[in-house]
Amino acid sequence: MKDETIKVSDISDKKITKRTAVSEGFITLSDATLDIIKNNQNKKGNVITTAKIAGIMAAKQTPNLIPLTHIIQIDDVNINISFTKTKLKCESTVTSLGKTGVEIESLLATEICLLTIYDMCKYIDKSMIISEIRLIKKTGGKSGDYFR
Repeated sequence: MKDETIKVSDISDKKITKRTAVSEGFITLSDATLDIIKNNQNKKGNVITTAKIAGIMAAKQTPNLIPLTHIIQIDDVNINISFTKTKLKCESTVTSLGKTGVEIESLLATEICLLTIYDMCKYIDKSMIISEIRLIKKTGGKSGDYFR
């Protein structure tokens, strides 16, 4: 069997540009679980604040979690969680001034934010569904802008 060379992609010739990525995802919850979150009555603490912190931490830890992603300087992470009738929506925006994009950082922030909500509420509702995690837009870089 021949050894396969594995390496991180070479970004040394890329230009430094402002790069932004926005992703979203949803978690479907029972009415009781939504009420507990809205009224800040979860026995584990404030679900929204904890989930936002987890998402920010995840974005900053991407190279430790996803193989071959570059270590990059993240300039800003903004996570917004909003309520719909049956779901919570998480939208994560990650910005960097650098040579490579931040799509994975944004997607990971969204996923971990939603997983944190699940973890904090599983004692109430094990039927929660995490869904529709996707890139909404990205700007900057050689490949140009993308808008879903």
